[in-house]
Amino acid sequence: MLRKISRWVLRILGLLLVIVFGWATVAGARPIALEPVIPDEEAGAGSRSIVPSYTGLLREFPELEAQEAAEVELGRQLFFDPVLSSDNDMSCATCHQPDHGFSDGRQLAQTTAGIELARNTPTLWNVGYLGEIFHDGRASSLEEQAETAITESTEMNADPAEVVAELEAISAYVDLFDATYSDGVTFDNVTSALAAFERTLINNNAPFDRYANGNFDALTPAQRRGLTLFRSGATRCFECHANPTFHTDTFRVIGVQSDDPGRAGVADNGIEGSFRVPSLRNVALTAPYMHNGEFETLEDVIDFYADGGGRQFGDTNDKIDAFIQGFELNDQERSDLVAYLHALTDESQLPEVPDVALSGLPVAKSSLSSGRAVSASMNREPRENTNTTREPMTITADPSLPLQYAIDGAQPGDTIMIPYGTYHERLVIDVSGLTILGIPNDAGEYPVFDGQNKLPEAVIASGNDFELGYLTAINYTDNGFLVEGVTNLHMHHLNTHDTGVYGIYPVKSTNVLVEHVVASGVNDAAIYAGQTENVIVRHCEAYDSVIGVEIENTINGDVYDCYIHDNALGILYVVLPNLTSKVSRIGKVYNNRVENNNRFNDGPPGSTVAAVPPGTGLLLFGSDNIEVYDNSFTGNKTTGTALFSLATLYSPDELDVHPNPENNWLHDNEYDNNGYDPDPFVKSLGIPTGDILWDGNGWGNQFDEPDATGGFPPWMPGSSTPTFFARIYYRLLQGVLALVG
Repeated sequence: MLRKISRWVLRILGLLLVIVFGWATVAGARPIALEPVIPDEEAGAGSRSIVPSYTGLLREFPELEAQEAAEVELGRQLFFDPVLSSDNDMSCATCHQPDHGFSDGRQLAQTTAGIELARNTPTLWNVGYLGEIFHDGRASSLEEQAETAITESTEMNADPAEVVAELEAISAYVDLFDATYSDGVTFDNVTSALAAFERTLINNNAPFDRYANGNFDALTPAQRRGLTLFRSGATRCFECHANPTFHTDTFRVIGVQSDDPGRAGVADNGIEGSFRVPSLRNVALTAPYMHNGEFETLEDVIDFYADGGGRQFGDTNDKIDAFIQGFELNDQERSDLVAYLHALTDESQLPEVPDVALSGLPVAKSSLSSGRAVSASMNREPRENTNTTREPMTITADPSLPLQYAIDGAQPGDTIMIPYGTYHERLVIDVSGLTILGIPNDAGEYPVFDGQNKLPEAVIASGNDFELGYLTAINYTDNGFLVEGVTNLHMHHLNTHDTGVYGIYPVKSTNVLVEHVVASGVNDAAIYAGQTENVIVRHCEAYDSVIGVEIENTINGDVYDCYIHDNALGILYVVLPNLTSKVSRIGKVYNNRVENNNRFNDGPPGSTVAAVPPGTGLLLFGSDNIEVYDNSFTGNKTTGTALFSLATLYSPDELDVHPNPENNWLHDNEYDNNGYDPDPFVKSLGIPTGDILWDGNGWGNQFDEPDATGGFPPWMPGSSTPTFFARIYYRLLQGVLALVG
């Protein structure tokens, strides 16, 4: 009996060995799929400026397919004709009225019987540039949008076959369809013609556009001040409403009080209460505002954001967008911001409304939007650009006058020298090709911009080919030096301290060099480069901040020869969701001293940075293809270096980026005294801490760090590890993490 039992035990063990061997063979032989690679040209990183351009505000509109004139004309006639509705009492223009910016002036859309629907009517201006249509993005094309509106029971409630039959009974339509389409009247051709017409509803010659093209007289002083506020780090309006279209194809939660599920109602990965970011072009004509029409005026909208969006209601919803943190505005600034929004008004391509529909039915009439008259009173009439060109020159600013005077008189190629002294100002720079340099005193100290804890930034710039150097910024509420949307930027010999969120802040820019900078005392990143392409940060010191150096959603970002110390987190490479750029990849981190980054994390509540555990030297958070070598990581209490997936912080429905760190290579770094007192959150995970922490996610990461001790996992693959064994180990690690997770 014992012999039989022994045989069965041996057989079972043998079978288990065969299974394990078979699994290991398959696990080692089968390739591990990497996350898809988004091509650089589609990733969204870097500037989108036209080069050359007079000002960096000038951006290229997305390309739209040319529309056939006959199809557009047919679509125009159909748009204003009630024949498309079941009772012949509603046209597209009933809700999308030209005199109201192609909305309807009501809080909520209505049926012809006066029954209110769930949402506000969105504008159709520049609708051709939208990737997803309706507040919840449920339509992926204008043709689909038109079909939905015509057939939806709460809208036009029409049957496609009946629509075609009615049109075929009208000779004028039959002639137009036959002249436009080879197959005449079909429902597909109805939606195609409507979509063609709607793609011609373009707003691109507003006062803002003329200003961006170099006519600085196109905006009033109030509108220029408002533009500065709009793109400042205080309001951060530009983060979501980016020119030239002033919308982004993203869905965000802002905290408007509503039970509407928004995107979550139509998409499996949609976030509850998120809605598409709308365009602000012609926004002055389309009141009331938000998906539920809650706010009657632009002032109401600004107040809502200034008060922190949904956060002002005590909403603890962690889905509220991180950019919505609230800000302070005085009455003048509020008025200036509204004035700027009116500078986005342009009806120069307003289509003609037919007197009578081709069906003989009456065309919907509407009252005028009150915003039209206000815009007319605020905006300057188009006038010839009187700016003249001359040879570049060097201008020494008069310190007895506002420095902005020297900026406003500059032309491309000029160099502006700022004498040593203390200035309580904020410079706004929209001209390309400028160099702005401070003149140090005999002791080598730079001119000082002191915001007195009242002004948001020392410098905000958007001109291409821009150089800024030998200046100090202190006591600003939001940023030190902010540069947005610029191609070719050199920032050097700058000092910042106590400047709010960021010290050095290039964003959405291409070809950026930041060097010889000392930055400290901010509640986010001392030196930040976000959504950029080709950025170098070198020979810098960053300390006493939440993050020393942050490279966010960027392609090709190098950090070297820097001293980064006494922050909560030393260096951060990260890809965050819901931004224009969808990648964080390719970079080198080398020859840096990263020491004692154990500062208290006082990042803004609800922000991503606030969730970063203090005591980390370097964190690669969802970033790919970063090489880290020849650095010194010393005295960082949680860990020297860390690689983590975004899935540790975000749920799947929040992610529109690939979350795992992949193909990163850490090698030949020096480690000393890291992980000795880990942050309580990390300690609660129950994993050993030390020089390196990896959460086990992301294929292709290699660790050639013979001097590293402690950390997790206890063994990490290196460049010499055979791929076969690395695959087995990775799959085993994933299985273990799934069990304990």
